[in-house]
Amino acid sequence: MLEQNNTTLNNPDSRHCQEIKYDSLALIIIPTFNEAENIARLLNKLSELYQSSVDILVIDDNSPDGTIDIVRSMQSSIRGLRVIKREKKLGLGTAYITGFHYALDQGYRYVIEMDADYSHDPAEVSSFLDAIKEADLVIGSRYMNNTVNVVNWPLGRLILSKLASIYTQFITGLPVDDPTSGFKCFNAKVLQALDLDSINSQGYSFQIEMNFRVWKKGFTIKEIPIVFVDRSVGKSKMTRTNIREAIWIVWWLKIKSVFGYL
Repeated sequence: MLEQNNTTLNNPDSRHCQEIKYDSLALIIIPTFNEAENIARLLNKLSELYQSSVDILVIDDNSPDGTIDIVRSMQSSIRGLRVIKREKKLGLGTAYITGFHYALDQGYRYVIEMDADYSHDPAEVSSFLDAIKEADLVIGSRYMNNTVNVVNWPLGRLILSKLASIYTQFITGLPVDDPTSGFKCFNAKVLQALDLDSINSQGYSFQIEMNFRVWKKGFTIKEIPIVFVDRSVGKSKMTRTNIREAIWIVWWLKIKSVFGYL
């Protein structure tokens, strides 16, 4: 079920931050499940910065904490805020695939993935929209140039994330420093070239698979540095299942690539 709002704000000049304009409309896709503590702050900031040039699509998996009600209540004041409510928790990967299909159907030129927990800085969206003019996929990297730009993560999770990047690079050859990053921007032509409905992975694995398929199609990938700040409220959605899937997905991708099935 899609809900949308086409109302234009009466007085955009009253915003405290100067609006950032771009020559082509982009869509930010934000999957949510139990993000009632974060979503309003994120949507308000995105609207403040990009309210006439970037639309937002929230895809909610029937959050029991009322996330969807908060988003709906903000549609009257945020131009271009759309909502898709799914009947149950179906996972990050399928949420993004749903959003990609919507973006292509509506004719958006650029499509941005973004977490709902405010770990991705809304101000960095402008950097993605600048960088995508020179690439087909832009990835926000936490680990560029042998640096680690992560704040408030437990040491164990940081080590796990970094090892996952090294492991992915070693097995697949994917030339990306941060293949599990969930902050990225696609040129729509990339999504049109992929068989989106054949992608079934979730979590870390979804990000790895998307990057690998884009690379194997010969598209240009560019990484830009970001600072990742761990959520201050709410709970992480990462599970042991996500970790196990990320371990075997790289071998599955490698084998399918070798035999020409990607």
